[in-house]
Amino acid sequence: MQDLDSIVSQALSEFDSIHEAAHLEQAKARYLGKSGVVTERLKTLGGLPPDARKEAGALINQAKQRLEQALEARRAALKQAALEAKLREEALDVTLPGRGLGLGGLHPVTRTLDRIEAIFRSTGFEVADGPEIETDFHNFTALNTPENHPARSMHDTFYIEGNAGVLLRTHTSPIQVRYMQAHVARHRAQMDAGQTMPAIKIIAPGRVYRVDSDATHSPMFHQVEGLWIAEDVSFAGLKGVFTDFLRQFFEKPNMRTRFRPSFFPFTEPSAEIDMSCVFCDDGDGPKGCRVCSHTGWLEIAGSGMVHPNVLAHCGIDAERYIGFAFGMGPDRLTMLRYGVNDLRLFFDGDLRFLSQFR
Repeated sequence: MQDLDSIVSQALSEFDSIHEAAHLEQAKARYLGKSGVVTERLKTLGGLPPDARKEAGALINQAKQRLEQALEARRAALKQAALEAKLREEALDVTLPGRGLGLGGLHPVTRTLDRIEAIFRSTGFEVADGPEIETDFHNFTALNTPENHPARSMHDTFYIEGNAGVLLRTHTSPIQVRYMQAHVARHRAQMDAGQTMPAIKIIAPGRVYRVDSDATHSPMFHQVEGLWIAEDVSFAGLKGVFTDFLRQFFEKPNMRTRFRPSFFPFTEPSAEIDMSCVFCDDGDGPKGCRVCSHTGWLEIAGSGMVHPNVLAHCGIDAERYIGFAFGMGPDRLTMLRYGVNDLRLFFDGDLRFLSQFR
């Protein structure tokens, strides 16, 4: 049976030279399959004498066992080789610094609102809040803008369908109205007794909504309005408070402001507030640049002395108390502080842009 030994040697050599599991199974079929070389030898046993058949059968079974053992060993070797190759591919260099998890951060407008609140809190202002879905009374009528008033056309408003007189607030002034009403209710007894009403000194930050969208406007944007009511408030105080705020916010102690006459239905007199351009004012006065249209000034807020009709709607004696109010857009302040030229970038949700402010 030397021929059988040659077959086994040939098979073992072939198995050792194979490096893919599929090719190994093909080689197995050539030797141990239904028509394999060793299997064909088993089929010839029937034609041998009984004594020779027993001896030949034993040798063939031994050869078959050797091949099966060799196949099993080669399968294990190929599996181990594949695992080692995969580990080499996916190997980690533990000496490299870890990548870690991505870090979040505050939105740039949120940073600005926090900064505004901190500055005004440091000068004694409270931060007031109110609903974003408002009534027509609080949003317009109480602010000296009754129905059919021409100033209403300045507010392209989102009204709530099926709820007459309910809308998304167009400014944060309704917060002032609600605060004044609540303040008067809290101190009604001492006011009726002739005592002085405690001063109202608040800012009202929040989201507002108007039908408007371009590079400098968004249907949803933010406002911060301020209100100071007492017996001795003046326009000079308004200028001092707001100028000091701008100088702290932009960290420019020599920043200049100017007031231009304007019209707002809820203040009288009213004024627009301009500040010297943060980009071209080097401390010796604004020079003019592209950002300020070469005027040296940037319009930054509206302001004025609170209209007596507004005080009356809130139950405050306009003969005894006086106040000033102002309103500004923190989104615009954010654009100026960080040098962003398109308001829509703040609300597109593009992490490539927002991650710069972490």
